[in-house]
Amino acid sequence: MAPTHVLRCCQRGLAWIPVIFIALVVCWSYYAYVVELFLFTLAGLVIYMVFFHLSFVMFVWSYWKTIFTRPANPSKEFCLPKAEKEQYVKEERPESQQEILWRAAANLPLYTRTGAGAIRYCDRCQVIKPDRCHHCSACDMCVLKMDHHCPWVNNCVGFSNYKFFILFLCYSLVYCLFIAATVLQYFIKFWTNELPDTHAKFHVLFLFFVAAMFCISILSLFSYHLWLVGKNRSTIEAFRAPVFRTGSDKNGFSLGFGKNIAQVFGDKRKFWLLPIFTSQGDGLTFPSRLVNIDPEQPTVSLQPEANKSIEDVPASPLSESQNHLLGNEQHANNVTEHLENDSRYLLTIDR
Repeated sequence: MAPTHVLRCCQRGLAWIPVIFIALVVCWSYYAYVVELFLFTLAGLVIYMVFFHLSFVMFVWSYWKTIFTRPANPSKEFCLPKAEKEQYVKEERPESQQEILWRAAANLPLYTRTGAGAIRYCDRCQVIKPDRCHHCSACDMCVLKMDHHCPWVNNCVGFSNYKFFILFLCYSLVYCLFIAATVLQYFIKFWTNELPDTHAKFHVLFLFFVAAMFCISILSLFSYHLWLVGKNRSTIEAFRAPVFRTGSDKNGFSLGFGKNIAQVFGDKRKFWLLPIFTSQGDGLTFPSRLVNIDPEQPTVSLQPEANKSIEDVPASPLSESQNHLLGNEQHANNVTEHLENDSRYLLTIDR
């Protein structure tokens, strides 16, 4: 049997095949459109070349960023101290292991739990999972706000590169739509033999089929992820709702359409269409409807499944990104409370 490291090297090499395939298709599409189609058929239509190269550059840029942006991992604060880690490994009873995790997570900003109400812990990475963090078996690491592992980019899509992935889908769709729209008339002419039968005919016919095929597949995927962004959900959360201390809630992280988009693309709209990192937060903590209802979170009563004793675990205060997102709602709630108090006071006077 081959050594384990040899098998891993082979797996890593094979994982690049989809990326190489996409790269070859893109290089061929550039040659077919610029050399075979433009120089012999569309000569003089400079505006075509300007828009083509603009979409091509943005597509390649966002694709590159999606591939080579390393997934963000939990910070050291979420790792068990050495003594507690050794104690956790020695313990055989799940109840005792959970007690260790509850003590370690007392000062961490955690609002989600497992389906059984326990602390989310990764035995593989030996780290307490932050909210929306999951372990990727393909990358063999815990990824912050993990969405999915994409074989077409050979990378895990998560907090650090989710915006790049959305832009990659967007610009690849624009790129394919532009090619299909501008090649269609010449595809029909070549097909009906209205143009001379040259070596460019194969490239034009095949270019239209490839562009149309990718348009259909990318459009459905892009539409789905736009819906996820509007709901502030990851692909994992769309299939399995996150569990809070009050129970599972598929809309637990939704702050409204505008703020959901700002979480991924940032506050400054001028940077939304550029593949540069502008997402809000640090990937470790996220504002949620639970935090919005109880912004102070003085004490959170949590109960492990196998331990009937209730422990009061204080939660950490909101981060700057959470305060920024929730400031307007908290101000509105304060105004509403003052109005209600004034109304009660006036009713008392009337009586």
